[in-house]
Amino acid sequence: MNRLKHSGFYKLKFLITPEEFKDVLQLFVQKQARFHRTNYDQTEHDQAQVCEAYQTYYQYFTKQEKPDYYPFFVYSIPLSINNKKSGFFVRNESIRFPDQRQWAEDEWPYLMLSLPKGVQIDAEDEKGKYYIYEDLREHQPLTYAFFDEVATHIKKMTKPLRFSAHTVDALQEQKPSVRISENAANDMVNSWMFKKYKLVMNGK
Repeated sequence: MNRLKHSGFYKLKFLITPEEFKDVLQLFVQKQARFHRTNYDQTEHDQAQVCEAYQTYYQYFTKQEKPDYYPFFVYSIPLSINNKKSGFFVRNESIRFPDQRQWAEDEWPYLMLSLPKGVQIDAEDEKGKYYIYEDLREHQPLTYAFFDEVATHIKKMTKPLRFSAHTVDALQEQKPSVRISENAANDMVNSWMFKKYKLVMNGK
C-alpha cells in the first residue's frame, strides 16, 4: 500500500489562445525543458513546432466552419531542476455537454497540464530491492515550485469556464473544473461549435 501513498497528479485544466500558450511555454524553455511527442519514437519537437501543433489544435475548435481534420496535442516534457529529473505532461482532453435529450456529438476542448505527485525512491531490505513513492514536494521542492509558478501564471490570465447548453426544457449552466482566458472565450463564442449547438458563454 505504501507504493500508492503518493500516487496521482497535480493537474491544471485550461484553454488559452496560441499567443498566450507561447507565453506559458517560454517558462518551460527557460528551464531547458524538452518536448516529446508520445509516439513510439518519442519524436522531439522544438518550441516553434510545439506552438504550431497547439495552434492547429486550437483553430480546429475556434474557426467559424468546422475543419475536416481532428487534431491531437500530447507531449511529455522532461526537465531537470537542480539536477533532479522530472516529467511534466500536457495533453488535450474534452468535456461532454448536453444537446437537448442527449450528449452533443462534439465535446468542449481543453488542455491538461500534469505532474506526478510521487517520486520513485529505490530502497533495499532483507527481502531485497524495492521502491516506494515519496512526496514530490519533499524530495523535489523546486520542481513542485515550478509547477506552482506555471499554474499561477495560467490562473492569472484565466477564469473559471462557465457556459450554458440546451437541454429539453431550458439552458443548463455547465461548470467544469476548467479555466479559460478572455481571449479564448471570445474566440469560442464566434466558433462553429457555438453556432451549431447555440451555446451561451456566461460571465461575459
